[in-house]
Amino acid sequence: MDAIIQRLAKELDRPVQHIENVVALLDEGNTVPFIARYRKEMHGAMDDQLIRQLADRLQYLRNLQARRDEVKGSIDSQGKLTEELAAAIDAAETLAEVEDLYRPYKQKRRTRATIAREKGLEPLADALFGMGALEDTPERLAAAYLDPEKGVETVEDALAGASDIIAEAISDDADVRKKLRALWQQRAVLVSRAAAREPEDSVYRLYYDFSAPVSRVQGHQVLAINRGEREEILKASVEMDREAALVALRRMVVPGRAALDFVKAAAEDAYDRLIAPSLEREVRSDLTDKANEGAIGQFALNLKPLLMQPPVKGFVTMGLDPGYRMGCKVAVVDPTGKVLDTAVVYPTHGERGKNEAIVKLAALIKKHKVAHIAIGNGTASRETEQMTVELLKQAGGGVSYAIVSEAGASVYSASKLAAEEFPEFDVNLRSAVSIARRLQDPLAELVKIDPKAIGVGQYQHDMPQARLGEALDGVVEDCVNAVGVDVNTASAPLLTRVAGLNGATAKNIVKYREENGPFTTRRQLLKVPKLGPKAFEQSAGFLRVPESKSPLDNTAVHPESYGAAEKLLALSGHTAADVKAGKMAGLDQFVASYGRERAAAECGVGVPTLLDVCAELMKPGRDPRDELPAPVLRTDVLEIKDLRPGMELKGTVRNVIDFGAFVDIGVHQDGLVHISQIADRYIKHPSEVLSVGDVVTVWVKEVDERKKRISLTMRKDRLPK
Repeated sequence: MDAIIQRLAKELDRPVQHIENVVALLDEGNTVPFIARYRKEMHGAMDDQLIRQLADRLQYLRNLQARRDEVKGSIDSQGKLTEELAAAIDAAETLAEVEDLYRPYKQKRRTRATIAREKGLEPLADALFGMGALEDTPERLAAAYLDPEKGVETVEDALAGASDIIAEAISDDADVRKKLRALWQQRAVLVSRAAAREPEDSVYRLYYDFSAPVSRVQGHQVLAINRGEREEILKASVEMDREAALVALRRMVVPGRAALDFVKAAAEDAYDRLIAPSLEREVRSDLTDKANEGAIGQFALNLKPLLMQPPVKGFVTMGLDPGYRMGCKVAVVDPTGKVLDTAVVYPTHGERGKNEAIVKLAALIKKHKVAHIAIGNGTASRETEQMTVELLKQAGGGVSYAIVSEAGASVYSASKLAAEEFPEFDVNLRSAVSIARRLQDPLAELVKIDPKAIGVGQYQHDMPQARLGEALDGVVEDCVNAVGVDVNTASAPLLTRVAGLNGATAKNIVKYREENGPFTTRRQLLKVPKLGPKAFEQSAGFLRVPESKSPLDNTAVHPESYGAAEKLLALSGHTAADVKAGKMAGLDQFVASYGRERAAAECGVGVPTLLDVCAELMKPGRDPRDELPAPVLRTDVLEIKDLRPGMELKGTVRNVIDFGAFVDIGVHQDGLVHISQIADRYIKHPSEVLSVGDVVTVWVKEVDERKKRISLTMRKDRLPK
């Protein structure tokens, strides 16, 4: 374990003591949000993302150590484990290196070399592969091993069998494999061709005649090629300069050998038949693994700002779920998300249908004093948006609309959870409610949906689903806990994402408040069935109780630090009433002038905890999302035919991918800002500059109305003259 700690400290560039503390906290069952927020003194204020990275790497290194021990045990049981081999296995830094060392001792299926050994040809192979000079030629030496009963009838049979044994020995040599693997990683090329002689135009056309060095190929290219291959549109392979690889191989196994030509031929056979196919599979697998991890990382990176989009709070909101045949489903919800009214209108069923829809919706707006309209961006969204603009003009102003991503809405509306929440509504109306709530509070609504269905990545359906789910669940958990949850209004799905809680305890919290009324203190949570001291410790700081008499219960101050908070208030001449009244401005300046270390010592906590407590007392119940740019609310609509090169527009980033970003500019079709058009400096990835939800200024570069493609730029200097 010490070696693992040392390695983690080196890789993450963190003090050994901090790594030890985090590992101990994880092993004790503490959650990542709890460790990141409430144990800063123990790890030097590492953030949740770094702690998750540490936890993933810790698991890999522990699995690596376990595999080392398994391999050594297996070889030892065969009586073949030497000190040198054990040391080599212990020094192996990857699972691939461990498997290379184990390869000669692993139980194999029956191979050509196995059959040759059964024929008694191993001594011949050893002699031919030996270092000493041979007095006889290979043919004369092989003559002594003829045995018709075993199937060795000719000298050629004996030499062929010996060659098979030598080829397998070369292929099983860990050092040979390590060096050739490195050579392939440096010099091999990923090649993709169209599967058909005359391929049709498709999304894979860029890969009909494609090649890129393995060392430089992009993750999105690997994933596109993999998918095209699965769909039998592409054929892909990894190609390596055979002669360059053979030169390297001969240097390792041929110099100084007797029977030079014979061993050289055996080495070539080993490379062509055993090593090259194996390395091609390894390289493809490695490229896919890296591309998957990159795509999962990008998905997680996109998901966080999407979940953390600023809510549009305190307004009655109308949700529109557009559709053609089944009409546009309508739901009006109050500022807390409670459904006030529902309807179905048919704005796409001719002029009459549109006018009837406007009249009906205008009546709902007037009746419920609707302030905002959320329109789903799916089928018939463009027509519904145009109808909405006419509606707003007739309504006389005061109402605005926003296009909201429908991703996952249909998954939610058909789920058991939605059926429990809205048993009286059909699937389509549930979707309209979800769309309205997504504008009001994106986080609270999106947590009800499997993160994989939200769709802010690329090739998410091709990813290892368990690994993708684990990464995205971590993002959701971090976002929910960063914002905090009102224990008296939160749904069970939202509570489930709070650190320390699970499905059962979340449902028990909801049931308890339904039976006993709203919670009035955090300590009351301990009365909830199955919510024990450990779960309370992990979750309490992330749960807010606005109805509590103590203002601390509505902050991110953990109950274990209430004493420190009260001492800080006394030290600065304040009271709990000042916190409630918002009269804590300047507390941070007081702490700085008093001396952070001195104040922390007097309050009995570390400096990081003191600063967190100070920040919470100054802004109790603050929502970090409020500090972000508000969503773009519109009152008019653009069509793709209205766009002209050079036109300046405000837009919202909808998705960030490896080669650029898609931006919603108020046209039904999102525009693409290529990576080269994002910044006036070199960037490796668009995520260095952009995040999902960012409001940006863009200029129209090119428009292809027929293909519905819009090319945008964030660089005014790149506009066509």
